[in-house]
Parts: sequence; C-alpha cells; structure tokens
Amino acid sequence: MEILVNNISELANAAKMILNHYLKDRIFLLRGNMGAGKTTLVNAFAQELGVSDSTSSPTFSIVNEYASASGPIYHFDFYRLKNEEEALDLGYEEYFYSGCYCFVEWPEKIPNLLPLDARQIHIEILDPTVRKIIAK
Repeated sequence: MEILVNNISELANAAKMILNHYLKDRIFLLRGNMGAGKTTLVNAFAQELGVSDSTSSPTFSIVNEYASASGPIYHFDFYRLKNEEEALDLGYEEYFYSGCYCFVEWPEKIPNLLPLDARQIHIEILDPTVRKIIAK
C-alpha cells in the first residue's frame, strides 16, 4: 500500500487507511529519516484508535502507553538504545506479544527482536510538506 500525503492534515486519513487495510495486525514498525514524520504518524494512529490524551515521542522514556477504547496502545522510540540488550531489559516481549497495538520507531536498533509478522511502514520525505508512506 502506497499513500502520498501532501500535508499534515491528510495524515488522519492515511492512518485510517493503514489500520483498515491491516485490521488484524498490531505491531507496526516505522522507518524513515529523522524528521520524516514517524512520531506525527503515530499520533494520527493514536487519534484514529480513540486515544484522547495527548501523545508525544517517547525518546527518553523509550515507551509511552496510551489508553484507548480497544485497550492500551504502546509507542516505542528505540533511537537512543545502544544495543538489543536494553530492549530485553525493558521487557519488550510483554508489549510485543500482548495483542495490543505497538508502534515502533527506529526498529532497526533491535533487528533480531522484531516479530516476523510485524507490518513495515516506510516514510519518505519528498519535500518539506509531502511524504510518501509505504505500508507492507
């Protein structure tokens, strides 16, 4: 699935399309350069899933939990991890195998720990306001 997002106001629709297309999936791995919009897209996913609290990047806390009508939603940012052992110490397995939604930024930091059936989302910067999102 490929979605062209021309401005930030179109992100809600992109999030809805991805969630509807991958109804049974719960783990989404977001890849893209710094500033591509990974956190902004996670915010759109959270809103689409009914999170009413404000969302933010868990860069320093590694994981944020948001309450939704469908249960907890976990948002990971592994950018600051030095090695996979830090994710093991965090207890990532409890989150990933909980059946809850998990949105993971910088999954390339833990390549050997990622579930094989996780959905890949690549965000490419085409210009300052335009992004190409490829979900597979």
